[in-house]
Amino acid sequence: MEKNMKLATTEDTVEYCLFLLPDEARSPGDPKEIFQKYIERIMTQFAPMLAPYIWQNQPFNLKYKPGKGRVPAHMYGITKFGDSIEDEWFIVYLVKRITKEFPELVARIEDNDGEFLLIEAADYLPKWLEPENSANRVFFHRGELCLIPAPGRFRAESWLPTTPPTIPQALSILSEHAEEVLASESIRAAVNKRIHGYPEKIEASLHRAHCFLPAGAVVVLKQQPRLVAAAVQAFYLRDLIDLRACRVFRTFLPETRVMTLVTFTKCLYAQLVQQKFVPDRRSGYRLPPPSHPQYRAHELGMKLAHGFEILCSKCMPHFSNSRKSHMTTSPLWASFLESLKKNEYFKGLIEGSAQYQERLEMAKNYFQLSVNRPESLLAMSPGEEILTILQTVPFNTKELKKEEANLSPEDDDQWLNLSPEQLDQLLNDAAGKNESEPISKKEEEQNYDLSQISESMKAFVSKVSTHKGAELPREPSEAPITFDADSFFNYFDKILVPESYKSDSDDLDEEDFESLGSDDDLDFGIKEGGEEASLKGTLDTLKSYMAQMDQELAHTTIGKSFTTREQMSKEPLSQATSSNSEEEDCAAGDSGMAAVDVDLNLVSNILESYSSQAGLAGPASNLLQSMGVQLPDNTDHRQISKPIKD
Repeated sequence: MEKNMKLATTEDTVEYCLFLLPDEARSPGDPKEIFQKYIERIMTQFAPMLAPYIWQNQPFNLKYKPGKGRVPAHMYGITKFGDSIEDEWFIVYLVKRITKEFPELVARIEDNDGEFLLIEAADYLPKWLEPENSANRVFFHRGELCLIPAPGRFRAESWLPTTPPTIPQALSILSEHAEEVLASESIRAAVNKRIHGYPEKIEASLHRAHCFLPAGAVVVLKQQPRLVAAAVQAFYLRDLIDLRACRVFRTFLPETRVMTLVTFTKCLYAQLVQQKFVPDRRSGYRLPPPSHPQYRAHELGMKLAHGFEILCSKCMPHFSNSRKSHMTTSPLWASFLESLKKNEYFKGLIEGSAQYQERLEMAKNYFQLSVNRPESLLAMSPGEEILTILQTVPFNTKELKKEEANLSPEDDDQWLNLSPEQLDQLLNDAAGKNESEPISKKEEEQNYDLSQISESMKAFVSKVSTHKGAELPREPSEAPITFDADSFFNYFDKILVPESYKSDSDDLDEEDFESLGSDDDLDFGIKEGGEEASLKGTLDTLKSYMAQMDQELAHTTIGKSFTTREQMSKEPLSQATSSNSEEEDCAAGDSGMAAVDVDLNLVSNILESYSSQAGLAGPASNLLQSMGVQLPDNTDHRQISKPIKD
């Protein structure tokens, strides 16, 4: 662990570490006290964003972690984000902002998939970067993503370690060579695109809906809105044992239900809505018919009430309030509250007003959980928090019923339903494709050029391939790659000629082979003039063998399956390509054979395979899409076949 510090291993969790740069870490004082002060400053400064945030499972948190082995002391946090991937990227935004506000801090972040920031920017990574050598190379420093490079043939700086760096080595490099280790603009842009929009994006991720809830649940959510996540998760992940507690409700009685407005995240709302559930008859919860205008509110309230009841049923029977922390007596509370006011946490609300008190309660809860939580004090479970609120906060059901008339309207949930066009747009946005002007399908079919298929296939064949596979074009607009047939045959001639003609430089090790770019020329020609005549004779012999084989195959079933240029002159095809390669002329030769139109046969076979897929995934569509070729839909469903032979 000390050499290559691996973080998250639990599924759907993200882990983050904040280190001090070497110069700052050597400052006098107890490391634990120094880092505890940083934790208080960070959690206080970002409280306006963190306090009202509704987390899917666990909140953003930081704690002191002492040094161990070669890993220095640092701040550490782990968050289980569950099904809400946005929680993970919000934490990425927070870590990035922390390193910008505190330039002396360096952060690294991983999840159970490993370096997920590199996964997000996979299309732009350098070729040398592999999962095996990526440990301790990716950091945030001064609000920018940094990638510590590996020494290579053209980059041999003495400060770059030959093996993946240790944490102390990485911190030293970031301290002394911050500009040199900045990740490329394309990598940073890919990560920044994923976190673009925060913190405004937080509000857009919320959904407000009317719910017919027991009065106790309404009071709990007013005091702690974040507990809605725990209730939804308890209902969403319920089992038979949990449902036993919901046969007869003991805490949230159905007779006390009132209409209220509940704030969910879109992920929580979708989880609650999409589950079909029929309550036990003994529970007392009855739903109106689906045609009732408030059916959705009754259904949501019933499901939430089951979640709250399940949470409370998991608490110990003899619950006491002795664990509750008196946070307002802490010396840190006054400075924390003053900092909130400076950061406009209360948004100009009048002190003592109902909305002011709601935000104050959220701040108290956030302070208790994130700032003033003693290490020896175990955090209360959600069920214990709920019971604590019910025991300490008085409420009147009649007063809550009066508030029903002043409820704000709920949000539209049409975002749950995606049309095919919206889904295509989301996929295009995720793939980085921007279509400024939509083109009709008819116009797209008319303007489509089938020569793209043959040209892309030639470019694909010209790509470098190794034991790891062939390199595919990264951009659809990439220029076609030329293929030097003579050099290609010369290379194989060097293998076919006797050993005395071989050059010592023929062998290419794997490193030299991989160093060839995807569009590098394969120049294997022999420079010695004396050998060129012999090689030319060998090449002519090889071509004559190929021509003889073509002549023999021409009268077989395989030969007759190809479309020739003579057939095309009789039955012209408007979309066929007219260009032919040198190999086609050689195939015709002096034998009088009709030249095979390679491009036409290639396009015809691919279109036939594509049509047989019937709109599903298949080899033709997968290959074409990997090369950046997008075929229009086959709207008429006509089978594409070769011309009929006489």
